Amino acid sequence: MKEQTLELIRQQVTENPVVIYMKGTPQFPMCGFSSRAAQALAATGLPFAAVNIFDDENIYNFLPFYQDWPTFPQIYIAGELIGGCDITLEMYESGELKDLMQKAIDEAAK
Repeated sequence: MKEQTLELIRQQVTENPVVIYMKGTPQFPMCGFSSRAAQALAATGLPFAAVNIFDDENIYNFLPFYQDWPTFPQIYIAGELIGGCDITLEMYESGELKDLMQKAIDEAAK
């Protein structure tokens, strides 16, 4: 089950230019860190995918092994883990988040 789940995660992070694995959804977050990270992504005005880790017990259990990142949320842009809430907020405040997201979206559209 672990290998199947890790493959599913790999597909999700490579098929979506931007994806957040979070507790809850952007509309109904279930923790403050997930809420703030999703708000930062949404504030860029760019699209992103969201995966509620509580909807799939296997994702909840095995996502920390995918990139050796033990906490949630986890934000991936262009298939790469950029980090969690604090890093996402810092990148948003500097303008780097929107630039990185736009680049990933543009590359995926090619």
